[in-house]
Amino acid sequence: MIILIGSQKGGCGKSTTAVNICAELAGSGHDVVLVDADRQCTSANWAMDRVENKTLAAVHCVQKYENIRDTLLDLDQRYEYVIVDAAGRDSRELRTGMTAAHILVVPFRPSQPDLDTLPNMQDIIIQAKDLNPALKVFGLITMAPTNPMIHEETDARDCLKDYPDIHLLTTLIKDRKVYRDAMSDGLGVVEMGNDKATAEIKNVVKEIL
Repeated sequence: MIILIGSQKGGCGKSTTAVNICAELAGSGHDVVLVDADRQCTSANWAMDRVENKTLAAVHCVQKYENIRDTLLDLDQRYEYVIVDAAGRDSRELRTGMTAAHILVVPFRPSQPDLDTLPNMQDIIIQAKDLNPALKVFGLITMAPTNPMIHEETDARDCLKDYPDIHLLTTLIKDRKVYRDAMSDGLGVVEMGNDKATAEIKNVVKEIL
């Protein structure tokens, strides 16, 4: 199965989402490969740090840019799960990846700049579905405030009602320091002993699968 993590905007937790899904699937005994299709190489750097720790479940990693369709289809024959971290913009990697993926997860922060990217994202999704009509698309709120007095999440959920091609997940990812700590050590939050963050990632995986 090919799961593409893609967004129109950088800084929305795209790479964090991709690597944590990898860690959860690998830790559950699945054969996983991570495709870093973002030239910032955040996911690939995480994978390099991870491989040094032999106690962790293996997450294989390849880097591929430009037209990634054929690479994804090939890897899909070799691995149980192919998790793709696409560049955070309207990129060739994102568009070609969408023609091959089974699932697209669109992370976005509950902020106006991120919400402003959704109209164009929906247009790209509609075009991709002309070529890949079986593509399932999920929206994921990331980096949500932990302060219950801030209501950005509610506003974001209301906004997504205008984009029927993006099914908003019930689960959201909070802005927790443990996500940043895990990234720097090649870990997933499911391996960090943080119950709240672990539950978030496990629930995201359950919802999309």
